[in-house]
Amino acid sequence: MIVGLAVVAIMMVGVVVDASAAYLRRSGLDSLADGAALAAADGVQGRQVYEGGLGERAEIDAEAARAYVAAYLRGTGAARRYPGLVCRVETGTDRVVVHVSAPLDLPITPPGWERRPTISGTAASFVVVSD
Repeated sequence: MIVGLAVVAIMMVGVVVDASAAYLRRSGLDSLADGAALAAADGVQGRQVYEGGLGERAEIDAEAARAYVAAYLRGTGAARRYPGLVCRVETGTDRVVVHVSAPLDLPITPPGWERRPTISGTAASFVVVSD
C-alpha cells in the first residue's frame, strides 16, 4: 500500500510540475503576443498620423503591421527564448490580432509521449479614433 501511494504521489508531482510549466509558457506567450499587437497597432497608427492624419478612421495596413510585429519579436529575442516560435498576424480595418505558439519540453515527460505539446498565446489591439 505504501508503494502504491508513493507511485500516486510521484505521478501527482509530475502532473503539477508539467501543468505549471505549460501555464508559465502560456503566460509568457500571451505577454509576447500582447506586446507585438500593441507595437503593431501603435506603429501603424503613428505612421498614419505623421504621414497624413487619421481623418475619420484609422486604417491598419496589413503589411506594415506584420513588419512591426516581426521587428518587435526580433527586438525582444523571442526566437531565442521560445525555440520553434511560430507567429501569425491577422489584421482588420481597425485591429491587429497576433497568434504565437511554441513547443514545450515538459520537465517530466510521461512514458510513451514522443511529441512535445504546443502552447499558444493570442492578443489583439484595436485602434480607435475619438475626439
